[in-house]
Amino acid sequence: MTTDEHPPTVLLIAGYWLGAWAWDEVVEQLEAAGRRAVPLTLPGLDPEDAERATRTLDDQVDAVLEAASSEEHPVLLVAHSGANAPVSMVLDRRPDLVSRVVWVDSGPVADGAVGSLPPEVADLPLPPFEELAASASLEGLRAGQREAFRDRAVPQPGAAIRQPVALRNDARRSVPTTLVCCSISSEQLMDLARAGHPMFAEVALLTDLELVDLPTGHWPMWSRPSDLAQVLIEAS
Repeated sequence: MTTDEHPPTVLLIAGYWLGAWAWDEVVEQLEAAGRRAVPLTLPGLDPEDAERATRTLDDQVDAVLEAASSEEHPVLLVAHSGANAPVSMVLDRRPDLVSRVVWVDSGPVADGAVGSLPPEVADLPLPPFEELAASASLEGLRAGQREAFRDRAVPQPGAAIRQPVALRNDARRSVPTTLVCCSISSEQLMDLARAGHPMFAEVALLTDLELVDLPTGHWPMWSRPSDLAQVLIEAS
């Protein structure tokens, strides 16, 4: 349990192609507000790791669990985009380590969810922005931010993409949850969840849910870092 005197550590997990560096502006804002912020680079996303393409989803889950369990109190766990797979498994395995989970333009996945990547493909590089924009809004990103994204992006490890998510513990659905809705509104998201859309079906099963609209593109840590940091401060 945390108090106003001891707010939870904010553990930040970015989505595909990104490491801890993606949260730099948000971390600066959180630390200025007196929050302890720990951004992680998941296994497979360290460009210096010669074995990175073989890192698995289990490796990523273990890294998040290790970081969370090293803290004195349960953490505020923040998952952006494709970090939803490892974070869903963390919530399943150790819900007691998390005071609240915040999904940033993302959400929990269902048991058995798996990414699509041919077995002969070692990893998934960041696609051209024209292609990426077809599935993820680039709204709010300045030219310099796009250049940094392109320069620093690390291919997503294929082994992690192809490993199915394994979930067994319904207690994960009782962890207090905040959904930060960026590229679609909270109203649209809940309509999809209630309709049973496979990408959002788990949302309808959550028992303690808060919705926050933060209209922007899919990478609010760059397009609206101060506003996102404020959302996280309020969530803690």
